[in-house]
Amino acid sequence: MLFTGFHAIEEFIRSGAGDGVVYYTKENSRIHSILALAEKNGFPVKKISENDFSKLTGGSRTKGIVLEGEKKGGTITSLDDFLFSAGDRDSLVVLLDGVTDPHNLGAVLRSAAQFGADLVIIPSRRSVKETDVVARTSAGASTFVPVVQETNLVRAIEKLQKADYWVYGARMDGRRIDTVDFSGRTALILGSEGKGMRELVEKKCDFFVSIPTTETIDSLNISVAAGIIMYEIYRKKA
Repeated sequence: MLFTGFHAIEEFIRSGAGDGVVYYTKENSRIHSILALAEKNGFPVKKISENDFSKLTGGSRTKGIVLEGEKKGGTITSLDDFLFSAGDRDSLVVLLDGVTDPHNLGAVLRSAAQFGADLVIIPSRRSVKETDVVARTSAGASTFVPVVQETNLVRAIEKLQKADYWVYGARMDGRRIDTVDFSGRTALILGSEGKGMRELVEKKCDFFVSIPTTETIDSLNISVAAGIIMYEIYRKKA
């Protein structure tokens, strides 16, 4: 995976979650500080020509430095892996049904890391994948929150319910989040931008929740809504 943003590169290096090589083609104080951090943490650094750098990044706009890295083995790669490693501890799982904007996914991951989500699940089809854009937008949060792709989101929900998770779907006509307990193992589902959750996914929800607003606009951006609901869950569980 290619990390292209300053924050994403720094967070991956600091996290110790994987290995990689830092490539750079420009030099300035910001880049020098990242190179020093990389060397301190045992990451090789290589200066390459602008032409080679362009080939490495596929011509994408960058700031003259990237990290080509992979997460270490033994990390969570599926819901089954997560449920096995989690045992019976309390946790928060976030499921995104058809989010196609990488910037929205990146922002959701940032909130997930901030408010203690333990796993984010995205469908393997009809959704954005983990990309350098996602890593950059999330400021490296995807390093700290496992993201897994599941072929069948309905089946994933059923697995969570069998593992004693209460499944909450975000919907405008749901119960206000400030009146919901959110105790126990919690799964939160957010639908795609504009369309919401698919019907089969909605039918699997145990409850529906909503954010109290002034109703001056139709709905909140999914990344904003995700952050608000995750904060409320975090606050209730704290």
